[in-house]
Amino acid sequence: MNLRTNVRELVITAAMTAVLCILAPLAIPIGPVPISLATFAVMLCSNVLGWKRGVLCVLIYLALGVVGVPVFSGFAGGISCLLGPTGGYLFGYLLLAFCTGFAAERFRGKMVFEALGMIIGTILLYLLGTWVLKLQMQLTFGRALQLGVLPFLPGDALKIVLVLILGPILYRSLRQAGVFQNQ
Repeated sequence: MNLRTNVRELVITAAMTAVLCILAPLAIPIGPVPISLATFAVMLCSNVLGWKRGVLCVLIYLALGVVGVPVFSGFAGGISCLLGPTGGYLFGYLLLAFCTGFAAERFRGKMVFEALGMIIGTILLYLLGTWVLKLQMQLTFGRALQLGVLPFLPGDALKIVLVLILGPILYRSLRQAGVFQNQ
């Protein structure tokens, strides 16, 4: 790997982080957990970049949000978002990025396995998010599931399908442009 490749990979990682920061705040408030494009953006970034750079995108996104940049859903920012009812979902993006990126790297072009990576990541995201929501709002686990998982199932299924379509197109385009020379 040479310096030129490193610069290209840094630039595309920064660009994909920007995509995450632009899409994630777009949200529809439906209760304590809003519907947002964050999960779509995390899956797309990780599908294209792989698990290491996908997780890095999420870490940068979380760091930006913690210091107050309004990148969280509803254009919120600050440490209180990570420590509040939706904090488990925010941390869960790391698990989603890892599972999505790992499956994309290991099984690139095999849609069933790529989808399985996104589904496993989404389940882990739901589990962590629901657990924190339950604790923060003093809910039963069933009620936390009603508020933090059930309304999101159809939309997250659609997001997975969209990433399965758009991710490979974007990856191939970047590869043809010479961004991913070592993969």
